Amino acid sequence: MKQRPRIYYTATQKDLMWERWKKGDSLQQIAQLFDRNHSSIQGIFVQTGGIRPPPRTRSKLALTLAEREAISRGLASGQSMRSIATELGRSPSTISREIGRNGDPESYRANQSDQAAWDRAHRPQTCKLVLNKTLAYLVADKLQHNWSPQQIAGWLKETYPDQEDYQVSHETIYLSLFIQARGALKKELTQHLRRTRIMRRSRHHTLKDVGLGKIKDAVSIRERPAEVEDRAVPGHWEGDLLYGDANSQIATLVERQTRYVMLVKVARKDSETVVNALIKHARKLPQELYKSLTWDRGIEMAQHKRFTLATDVQVYFCDPQHPWQRGSNENTNGLLRQYFPKGMSLANYSQAKLNAVARQLNERPRKTLNYQTPAERFAQSVASTG
Repeated sequence: MKQRPRIYYTATQKDLMWERWKKGDSLQQIAQLFDRNHSSIQGIFVQTGGIRPPPRTRSKLALTLAEREAISRGLASGQSMRSIATELGRSPSTISREIGRNGDPESYRANQSDQAAWDRAHRPQTCKLVLNKTLAYLVADKLQHNWSPQQIAGWLKETYPDQEDYQVSHETIYLSLFIQARGALKKELTQHLRRTRIMRRSRHHTLKDVGLGKIKDAVSIRERPAEVEDRAVPGHWEGDLLYGDANSQIATLVERQTRYVMLVKVARKDSETVVNALIKHARKLPQELYKSLTWDRGIEMAQHKRFTLATDVQVYFCDPQHPWQRGSNENTNGLLRQYFPKGMSLANYSQAKLNAVARQLNERPRKTLNYQTPAERFAQSVASTG
């Protein structure tokens, strides 16, 4: 089979790749734009850990192409370096270094010199986590406690508001993990990220195909009261089943206003078992803090009317193939994959162990809560109902 010629992508083509990557397209979808396989473009994204590099710009102090052309014309006409420097308003030493770097007065060419200068300038800046070992230690410690880079960056900003040296963006943390800057963060720390892939995905990316059964008498999410939609009051929850291996699952519940997480042990995935477990769990909460439940269209909630009759909690269902309508729960299930990787058995997790995992999540600061924790916000809600 004849091998296809290697393709060199232009800057414009790479810009298109990054735009499609940001929108959530897969590598294969992007590669098909160029009639290629995903392996031909994967290296472009892996090189910077799936994070789009900032556009390169020239230093304001650097010589411009127009100035280099003036140098070339001056040399061709026999002008001295000092004379050329005076015309350009530059130091004679600047003109001397420019010519010395790019040959000699006889062989100097403006376009070649300009391109060479651009190529020489293409070197990365030293990572902030390499320069500040104390900051690197703080970041590594929080990663080991399963904090996300965004949570760490937010916590640093709140904790050290007047100390720029002790603040770092979440993008820098991701870059340090994915690209492995020497002396920054150890590669092993990637296992503490919620997803242990080698590069970042767009927040819009999903491979989930929701092929779900029909629910009889389902009440649409579009009928939820406005107070649920705008998170105005606590007590409205989102739920789903998180699956382990083929025979194990747990129910995950997230309160919309406070992002407080509860995990419920479920022995089987049939509707009767799931609803019984949810009814038992609902009775542990004051009614003021459990007013509604929004669920995906999984057949495990076929007995939703029995759940509502037993708890007085109304169940609303997302539109078909719209799991993002339970955004808080979807995000939480992503966080939980740190603790429960796909394919592992969940059958041996007791309710006490599930409570311990939920406690860890509830004690993490959240950006959406101004870096308070869900536990703090939920405790305030409990106190207000007491």
